[in-house]
Amino acid sequence: RQTVAVLTGSWAMVSDRLAWSERTADWIRQAVAIGMPLFGVCYGHQLMAHALGGEVAYHPAGRESGSKTIALSPWGVDDPLLSGLPATFPAHLSHLQTVTRLPEGATVLAASSHDPHQIVRYGPQAVSTQFHPEFTAPIARSLIRYREAVLQAEGIDPQQLHDEVQESPQAAAILTRFVSDFLTPDAPGH
Repeated sequence: RQTVAVLTGSWAMVSDRLAWSERTADWIRQAVAIGMPLFGVCYGHQLMAHALGGEVAYHPAGRESGSKTIALSPWGVDDPLLSGLPATFPAHLSHLQTVTRLPEGATVLAASSHDPHQIVRYGPQAVSTQFHPEFTAPIARSLIRYREAVLQAEGIDPQQLHDEVQESPQAAAILTRFVSDFLTPDAPGH
């Protein structure tokens, strides 16, 4: 068995460079250097990119929220982690910041119409998603309700987002597959 780390979302912003976040970025660099399997989600996705030499800032087009279509890139179609997934699938999103420049050597595996870096591979054991593969449709709807006033203030219709939420089993399968691949002794590459 092997240790697998999942770096999750946060209400914090990577560009604020908070002390705890920068310590975590240092840890990410060390973990990647020793080959620890890492999977970043939302804030974790952005922090991995920052830690490994990329840049993160507020998205110039603003917030991306709700269930959105994720499209695999040609590299994503060929990536073993994503094998068997359809070319497009829904995923749940809620973010203001984005990876504005990838680290050297990173590969984009998927994008949305709003964000070109939805899934990024940094190496054989380091992957991240801007979307939330751990969210279910009820969780996504709850987050939209929780953020209703903020969404309205930004000119986003929370009811429309709520109505458009859909299940996202393919997105969830990515995280499940990543973790199980490294926790199963006979997984590919072990």
